[in-house]
Amino acid sequence: MKSKIQELRKLQKLSQEELASAVGVTRQTITSIEVGKYTASLALAYKIAKYFGLTIEEVFDFSELED
Repeated sequence: MKSKIQELRKLQKLSQEELASAVGVTRQTITSIEVGKYTASLALAYKIAKYFGLTIEEVFDFSELED
């Protein structure tokens, strides 16, 4: 699943480590989500979206899941 996490992080000049700490996961988890190797749980997706002041749909692209 695609996400805008990397783009949002860079706009706010946040490191992966800083974002990971803010949402309670490891830096490796953020890296994996950014490169599409890991899909965030609903709870984590919510935390990330809330951190950026956005909705889950604004951060994550669900279009490939629709059929």
